[in-house]
Amino acid sequence: MGRESFEASLSMEMRRGTIVLCVLSLLDKPAYGYHLTAELEKRGLPVEGNTLYPLLRRLSSQGLLDSSWDTDSGKPRKYYCLTDEGRRVRDAMRQEWQAMAEAVDAILTR
Repeated sequence: MGRESFEASLSMEMRRGTIVLCVLSLLDKPAYGYHLTAELEKRGLPVEGNTLYPLLRRLSSQGLLDSSWDTDSGKPRKYYCLTDEGRRVRDAMRQEWQAMAEAVDAILTR
């Protein structure tokens, strides 16, 4: 594996959990996939559809998200929102993120 491939692999590994936390944090209100990709990009964390949609399906199958179709307004859209378990997991992940971010910041600024 070349140096660029190795660094890209490490970067992708770091992004995976971060993306999950960010998606869960954006779904207090129902949102559809394209809206989520646009919102993530607007906030500085671009995520491609081929990453987001499988993630949404996985989080749904794990019971963290509910989904429903809106077929009333033109193009049918599948909306996702947090379940109670999704809120609990999101809140636990936020606490873990805060603790880890403080520790990493202390190490990096040492």
